[in-house]
Amino acid sequence: MSQRLSSARRIVIKIGSALLVDGATGTVHRRWLEALAADIAALHGKGCEVVITTSGAIALGRRRLGLGSGALRLEEKQAAAASGQIHLAHAYQEVLAPHGMMAAQILLTAADTEERRRYLNARSTITTLLRLGAVPVINENDTVATEEIRFGDNDRLAARVAQMVSAEVLVLLSDIDGLYTADPHGDPGAVHVPEVARLTPEIERMAGPPRAGDGSGGMVTKLSAARIATAAGCHMVLAAGTGANPIAAILNGARCTWFLASTTPRTARKHWIAGTLKPKGSVTLDAGACRALGAGKSVLPAGVTRVEGRFDRGDAVALCDASGREVGRGLIAYAAADAARIAGHKSREIEALLGYRGRDELIHRDDLVLAEGPREEAGE
Repeated sequence: MSQRLSSARRIVIKIGSALLVDGATGTVHRRWLEALAADIAALHGKGCEVVITTSGAIALGRRRLGLGSGALRLEEKQAAAASGQIHLAHAYQEVLAPHGMMAAQILLTAADTEERRRYLNARSTITTLLRLGAVPVINENDTVATEEIRFGDNDRLAARVAQMVSAEVLVLLSDIDGLYTADPHGDPGAVHVPEVARLTPEIERMAGPPRAGDGSGGMVTKLSAARIATAAGCHMVLAAGTGANPIAAILNGARCTWFLASTTPRTARKHWIAGTLKPKGSVTLDAGACRALGAGKSVLPAGVTRVEGRFDRGDAVALCDASGREVGRGLIAYAAADAARIAGHKSREIEALLGYRGRDELIHRDDLVLAEGPREEAGE
């Protein structure tokens, strides 16, 4: 099962506050983080892109601000996060730098993964950082998030990020080495479950109620994360992170639980485009663009003869041939007015026509699907 991790091209790793921060001193577990950085460097060396979602800002900041160990009010949590986030980002940069890697901080709220424009901006930023060889380090934006727009736990944040960037594997590092048939802390007869092919009601009952001290929901939120990730075509592994080099441990066969996706991230995304989104407009393609579309190419402005509808960047549009027949659907990279201006022109003319440099493609091949169905080969 560890081969799923070793062969993945894009991985999201979630790190909880208890693993990262010493509760007694309020400081980073430096040796543990250095070992994790070595694991990430090994993945990078094999050509794997890694995204980190991390907790720890509030835990690091509260002691520096003298906030004590009791429950914090929302404004105190936000103040602690503002202070702690600086130290958290520095810690990641300091452990990654010796391996020739750069950390890049991104702060998100739940709304950033649900509101279309903000989702696209976040996705674009993260994928650009990965292309440039950086390691995005993502945390919830506690300094501005109210209770109404918070994730409340970084398990679900990590799953949303995995969905956003089309990751193949999500790794949840925890204080437990996987899912058990019951809480192993209270039931000596609890049996470890090494693989979950489907999240059935029986599996969900195994999570039980949150344990005291889990704070953000324990196994319940981890199963919620598994549901989000696997629906997006991403396998999820729940593993113990308390020891050094936890990723290497998984690769070497350490006990863990794999939650399996029944499809790939690319296929899941294309199903979503084909069957979930309602087109808000259409673009008509010339014969050459239609042939390129069938061959799995992107839609370039030069092949567009007409733009109709009222849509914004990131909306779904129908792709039609000269007779008006729908030949595909896709997420367009330009709003309607700008798409109309660049239609029929070469990509190199976009900046002169619009006054800014956008994407060369009107619709990228990863963001489109042919009318007959979300074919995997169309984006290869």
